[in-house]
Amino acid sequence: MVKKFAWYPGDDEKKHFARKHKKSPIHLRKGLKAGTVVIILAGRFRGRRAVYLKQLKSGLLLVTGPYKVNGIPLRRVNQAYVIPTSTAFDIGSIAESINDEYFNKEKETGKEKKFFKEEKERKIPEAKKQSQKEVDAKIMVKLDKKSMEYKFLQARFTLRSGMRPHEMAF
Repeated sequence: MVKKFAWYPGDDEKKHFARKHKKSPIHLRKGLKAGTVVIILAGRFRGRRAVYLKQLKSGLLLVTGPYKVNGIPLRRVNQAYVIPTSTAFDIGSIAESINDEYFNKEKETGKEKKFFKEEKERKIPEAKKQSQKEVDAKIMVKLDKKSMEYKFLQARFTLRSGMRPHEMAF
């Protein structure tokens, strides 16, 4: 006679619950409005100042240098990695056509996958170069090459000994 065992779920088994609410939109940080100069805290351009343009649907911030001033192209930055400053420009709405899809990379098709990939030059599409020039031109109208704002955007931000960022006013 074969004895049947009853099966009971273990205590450590995960229970999955369905979400009952939608994700709320990411709120924009206090002190950020179009034209605000922000200090980037992480990444390739850490310590540089950039101009905040708008918040994208993903919640990331769209910033630019302008490229001619300090070499920062149109980039997406998490708002946790910026410090808004009190300096701002009246730029209105500049980059309406730029969204998250603008930053998608083009997929390579029809090529063999190699174990050691050869280094290739990164070519920036002409459309992206043109949109960068358009956005920068609208900001450069507000900047004079001899103005303090121009020099402020070129300067890097660093902390030295004795500086307390929590007590600083940006």
